[in-house]
Order: sequence, then structure tokens, then C-alpha cells
Amino acid sequence: MAGDEDRSQGAPRGDAAAPPGPEKGRAAYAYWAAVGVEATGIWAQRRRLASAMREVIERLVTTDAPEQELRAAAEALERYAARLAGHPRRTLPAGYTEAANSGDVSAFFDYSPLIGRSNPLAPPMHLEFDGKLVRGSAVFGSAFEGPPGHVHGGFVAAAFDELLGFVQSTAGNPGMTGTLTIRYRKPTPLHTELRFEGRVVRVEGRKIFAEGQLYAGKVLCAEADGIFISVDLERMRALVEERRREAEKRGS
Repeated sequence: MAGDEDRSQGAPRGDAAAPPGPEKGRAAYAYWAAVGVEATGIWAQRRRLASAMREVIERLVTTDAPEQELRAAAEALERYAARLAGHPRRTLPAGYTEAANSGDVSAFFDYSPLIGRSNPLAPPMHLEFDGKLVRGSAVFGSAFEGPPGHVHGGFVAAAFDELLGFVQSTAGNPGMTGTLTIRYRKPTPLHTELRFEGRVVRVEGRKIFAEGQLYAGKVLCAEADGIFISVDLERMRALVEERRREAEKRGS
């Protein structure tokens, strides 16, 4: 697993403080929090490469460079993609389902398409828990544009799913998204520091109810309500094992 490969290579480790509560919630929270832990070695270079790729994406969707320049860039990237293809592929990221055994919180959310600093698709969002609220921030670049000058509504919804996913992980027995309702109040601007807030409203059996808001400055841009369904860790481990088998079938 990637966690095994990266632990000796400077992978970020989760020494961020976890909120009070049952061990399952503490372990799950630690995995989310680990994204903010600084990395060294291979993991630092992985994040550096992802950051450079974000810059390429931003410039590509806004550039008016001539054909020759675009051809040269495409050829260089194709060559590098071929180089990466020559290296072994990681099969499974470490996930919070392993926290009780390994104590290592690297990898899993670092590949998230929203908060993952090792994923060039991520803005990335930054999320923190202060004991009462999950607070977040993000700047969405040109690649996320929907209405002119504003963030595509689908990315706003995805950001809330990530925010409230973090929120519900602090409740004690984290689960998966059951329903997510978004209310768009104002267009969400691009290239602007956005502020997120989220909290657990209540827990009813396996259902965790959470809510959140998105602001640009003092302007409320959107709100969300989510219901998450707690999933037993054994079920999560089964999903990981199923994914491992599928990866072996594909030869990856």
C-alpha cells in the first residue's frame, strides 16, 4: 500500500490534536487533519509536483499562446507522463480505517480532489477544527469557472460535501454522504479567498446531521445541509479490500 511505501519517505504524519470523543471519531478526524501536516522527502516532492500542475492548469485555461508554444508544452508533458508510467504505481492509499492499527494518518485525504495537496485537481481547500466549528478556506482558479468570473455550482456542491464530510468525522462514528442539499444565495467569485464554516447539528442513531455556509468576505454565497450515514469500520475495510482486488485484476 502507498502508506507502507511512503512512511519511510517523509510522508506527512498526523500529530494534529483530535477533538474529544470516541476513538473512531478521533482516528477519522486525524486523517482529515493530516493533510495540513508538512511533509519531507518523496511526499514533499509529490505535493510540489501537484502544485506545479495546478499552475499549468490555471495558465492553460487562460492562455492565448501560439500553436508552437502549446505544441512544445504538450510534447514535454507527454514525455514526462511516459516517464512516470515507467515507475511502479501505488495501489491503495492509507485510509482512516487503518488508524487503529497503524497510527499513521498519511496519504488518504492527501489525494482528495478537494483538499488533497498531492492532487493537482484540488484548489486545494484548507480545513481545520477548533473544537466547535470546522473552518475552511479556498481560492478557486479559472479551471473551476461556471458563470463568467464565478465558481461552477457543481464545484461549490463538491466543496460542501468535503466540508461536511470533515464535520461529520468529528461526531464519533463517521460515515458516508446520504443526502446533500445546497442553497445558492449569491454567485461565488473566482480568485477570491472563500471562507467555509460547518458544524454537526445532531446525531440520531446512525444519522449525522450537519450544516455549513460559504462566504466571500461578508457575503453569504451558499448554504448546505447534509445527512451522513455512519458505516462500520469493518464495512470500510471490506471496500478497501474490494478495491485492492479490482486493482490487481487491472494489473495496477
